[in-house]
Amino acid sequence: MNTEQKVVIITGASQGIGAALVRAYRDRNFRVIASSRSIAATADPDILAVPGDISRPETAERIVREGMERFGRIDSLVNNAGVFLAKPFIEMTQEDYDHNLGVNVAGFFHITQRAAAEMLKQGSGHIVSITTSLVNQPIVGLPSALASLTKGGLNAVTQSLAMEFSKSGVRVNAVSPGVIKTPMHAPETHAALSALHPVGRMGEIRDIVDAVLYLENASFVTGEILHVDGGQNAGRW
Repeated sequence: MNTEQKVVIITGASQGIGAALVRAYRDRNFRVIASSRSIAATADPDILAVPGDISRPETAERIVREGMERFGRIDSLVNNAGVFLAKPFIEMTQEDYDHNLGVNVAGFFHITQRAAAEMLKQGSGHIVSITTSLVNQPIVGLPSALASLTKGGLNAVTQSLAMEFSKSGVRVNAVSPGVIKTPMHAPETHAALSALHPVGRMGEIRDIVDAVLYLENASFVTGEILHVDGGQNAGRW
């Protein structure tokens, strides 16, 4: 087993940003542990597909255990799996709350705890989470209370862990997107969604991939919430 080649875990890896991140990391010669509910195995021996519900601790346990057995190390973790619900606060149900907290918060907690333990043993690593600029810049007409509650927590814990791990060689960052053109947004919604950004367009998947890769290589950057949002975070418009 070659344990010199770097290894990244990517959650929510079956489509959209996650699938693009898998390709981008492979292009940079990383081995990839890719996870989502329905991810399928590939012919590439340097991609390990681990299906499962990221909100469950046993999924995180399996991702890290199988990754270590296959590749022998974990260098990076991209917490990409997430859900977003645009629904008035007083109409949200217990099921809405449980699902959003499960994926966005428990999903982060279980896999990050286990991956970080391996990184701390080797004295190096990088953790990056995908959050949302709605945390800092909520928009009238776009109810996002659960996004603020959950993704806002990820922004806060990013900075907390960056300080906790600051002397260990493990960096912790986040990318905070605006609305990105992914399969979850129907083409007929693109004009309205573009208007939610000062620059007048939606983000592209490559914008988020480029931001993650920048942080991957930015060895002097930790505790950063990198806004990739067409100017949303800069002010009101």
